[in-house]
Amino acid sequence: MSGRTQLMWDEAVTGYDFGPGHPMDPVRLALTMRLAEAFGLDRAVEVVAAKSAGDSTLRLVHRSDYIDAVRRVSAAPKTADGSYGLGTEDDPAFAGMHEASALIAGQSVGAAEAVWRGEAQHAVNFAGGLHHAMPGSASGFCIYNDASLAVARLLELGAERVAYVDVDVHHGDGVQTAFWDDPRVVTISMHEHPRTLFPQTGWAEETGGPGAEGSAVNLPLPAGTGDEGWLRAFHAVVPELLAAFRPQVLVTQHGADTHFEDPLAHLAVSLDAQRAVAESCHRLAHEHAEGRWVALGGGGYAIVDVVPRSWTHLVGIAAGRPIPPESLVPEEWLHHVYARTRQTGPGRMTDGRPATWRDWDETGYDPADRLDQAIRATRMAAFPAHGLMP
Repeated sequence: MSGRTQLMWDEAVTGYDFGPGHPMDPVRLALTMRLAEAFGLDRAVEVVAAKSAGDSTLRLVHRSDYIDAVRRVSAAPKTADGSYGLGTEDDPAFAGMHEASALIAGQSVGAAEAVWRGEAQHAVNFAGGLHHAMPGSASGFCIYNDASLAVARLLELGAERVAYVDVDVHHGDGVQTAFWDDPRVVTISMHEHPRTLFPQTGWAEETGGPGAEGSAVNLPLPAGTGDEGWLRAFHAVVPELLAAFRPQVLVTQHGADTHFEDPLAHLAVSLDAQRAVAESCHRLAHEHAEGRWVALGGGGYAIVDVVPRSWTHLVGIAAGRPIPPESLVPEEWLHHVYARTRQTGPGRMTDGRPATWRDWDETGYDPADRLDQAIRATRMAAFPAHGLMP
């Protein structure tokens, strides 16, 4: 297997643009790539522009009538009337919607192919992670579900066990739906509690369909959860499940919207904790999946201060060139940020917070702690199906 890392990038992915005022501003993608380049990471990886996902690939997850609908409104955005979730406030139609969405999907599928075939050990598509799209509808800023398509392509290529870990602040509902009845895939989502955040799914009791019990694992966290609780929850659930499931490939989604500056959610996680979880995913891929790791982006709406730094750390970790948190942000990038956004960028690659947590096995369950109640509910619901003690 190659030790190389591929970074999937085509400047045209910034054409995934819902228009002025929409939270998902594609400048966040361009700024991330420019920051990775400013740190020289483009020279530490193989930058690859994969081809767009064709209809046969899209149909691995999406219905033909939905793909046809996306193509229609892509050609004539003003005809979108909300059917298929297209033309809504969350997912306004725009010219070229199909092409931009299929291109992003193609990058994630290409990443999965490269990792499975041994052309790369790790592959990153930070433009991807559009985890809300359903087989027959758009949802939550997501048109085609590139994460599900990457997993489906791995299965098509012969993978028998794929683990998907989603640490976006929102529940990975589209990926869970795609593989609800498939015991070859375990989807693990750690997200803000559905009582307080879209899409109001991802309860601990959601554990998979008949014959695939335990294939869905959900860890809903109380609003306000910060670094220590977020890291405690991750380490109390994810490593044990991966050790039991023994995936051949690990696919991870790294939405940066858990951050305390994010305007659309209510967790209080720092860049440093996000970086620590990316490092843990890298390590877990080597411990349980022979290093096969496909890492995707996702949500994240603090588009200058948070997203570029978080995903540049992700690229550096995947490339074997992790950026020390105390590193100064390159001046050239700060000038670029101001030219593009008229905003002042962050000065360092850290929020200055230590990534520490109390280990579940060492400290035990505190029945009066809301976070521990959430962790225990998840372990009780999902662990027995994997032969684990909750």
